[in-house]
Formats: sequence, C-alpha cells, structure tokens
Amino acid sequence: MTELVRNVSDTALWVAMYRAMETDRPDALFRDPFARRLAGERGESIVRTVPRARTFAWPMIVRTAVMDEIILRQIGQGVTTVINLAAGLDARAFRLPLPPSLRWFDVDLPDMTDYRREQFADAKPACVHEHIAADLADTDVLPGVLARVSGDGVAMIVTEGLLVYLTGAQVAAIARAAHAQPRIRWWLTDLATPAVLEMMKRSWKPTLAKANAPMQFAPEDSRAFFEPLGWHEAEFRSMWKESVRLKRSIPLAGLVDFLGRTIGSRRWRAKQVRMSGMALFERQEA
Repeated sequence: MTELVRNVSDTALWVAMYRAMETDRPDALFRDPFARRLAGERGESIVRTVPRARTFAWPMIVRTAVMDEIILRQIGQGVTTVINLAAGLDARAFRLPLPPSLRWFDVDLPDMTDYRREQFADAKPACVHEHIAADLADTDVLPGVLARVSGDGVAMIVTEGLLVYLTGAQVAAIARAAHAQPRIRWWLTDLATPAVLEMMKRSWKPTLAKANAPMQFAPEDSRAFFEPLGWHEAEFRSMWKESVRLKRSIPLAGLVDFLGRTIGSRRWRAKQVRMSGMALFERQEA
C-alpha cells in the first residue's frame, strides 16, 4: 500500500484525484477536465487505498476553490505574471478564464515537468504559459528562476501544497529569494499549525515517511515567521470557515460552527480559525 506513494511528486497524483472527484459532482465548485487523466490509475489507487484519504478530500477541494478565487481576483487587480512553484499537476493555466496576456510559469522537478509536458501536449493554455524544470530544494537555483520569469509588471508566486514538506530554513530561503525580486509583490500559499500537522501525521506519516516526504513546516504564528522576511499577511482565509461557506466540510459542520461561535471563548475561536488556511502575503520594503 505505502509503495503507491513513491516520492513527494506522487502526492500531486493524489491531489489531482481529489480535483477529479469534485469535478464529477453536479454542484462542483470548479471544473478540472484534466484532473482524472493527470491522476491516472496510481492517483485513483492512492485515494482508494491510503488510510482516510477520502476523509481528507474536503480540505484539498476547499484549498483549490479558494485559491482559484484569490488568483483570479489578484489578476483582475493587476497581477501580470504568476509563478507557480512546485506546480505538481495544477491545471489552472489551462482551465481558468485567464487574460491571454497573462504570463504563467509552472515550475517543478524535471521528472514532473516531463510528465506535465506529456499530459498537456494537446491542451491549449488560456494565457502565455511555460513549463520550467528546476529543483527548488537547491537554494542556489530558485533566485535565478525568479529573476528570469518575474517580468516587467506585477508578479505573484503560488506555493500550493509545498511549504508543509519543507524545513523552516528552506521556506525562509524562498521568502528571501522572492523578496529579492522587486516585481514579485504577492505570495499565495496554504499553511497549517503544529496541531493540524500532528493530526495529518497520525493518518499519513507511515505513507509519506516511506516516500521520503515528511511533513515539517507548520509555524505556530505564521505572521511572526514571514514578517521579518519582508512578507506581510494581507489576507487569511480560514480552511474551516471556507469549508462551511462552500459546503465542503465534515458532517454537521454547520452545527459545529454554530456551537463554536456561541459557546467557545473569543480566544478559542480565534485560535481555531487560524489552525489552517490560505494566506496571501504582500511584499514589504525593508
């Protein structure tokens, strides 16, 4: 069973299968016509076999939907370049209603990039699109990639599903490399706290450990981590609150949310809201 997830890149097959599951719904929050093909038989097997894989579909679906919203809004407000780091099997450049002039770069490891090129060979992107093969674990590589693609307008980097697999030092290196490029104004990512990380580890640690993909980065206070690195949190969308809004959550989520708002203390509610979510950071000058 654990051999289904051979490395961290295979988690992209896993998440693509979640997008396929959502796409199949009559009330789908988004449509990804590429997802099932991208996931393939291995992606289907992972979701079918890994313990509690289906149970945790909802956060991935909510993450995709919310990030879609934020990306489209930011493009509408002036972003001209999107740099998608560790893109995995993200199909946004092909499935979202993007302006043709937008520049979109999907960056990932060489093997994943080869797979992406093969799978998207007959697909037409909605914008100016390029696949870039790069090992982001090599801290000497990322600055050169960002310098080449950041462009002349306003750029945004996206790190969906990436940071949790990195160390704090590696995340800080990304923050510094991005901040060194004046055109990169925005950074969209997802974050979890140590409590959520421990919950995920209890379910998936054996699977991910054998794939050499340990979950690591989960700051207790993400704002305190990123602010000294030049990134101010402009927006935080709570995974829990967004799941209730989008009606993709655990059973009786509405009741749980109501009880939390009426019984829980203000401090407890504030902590719960920030347990995990999607954060948009804005570049701050030194």
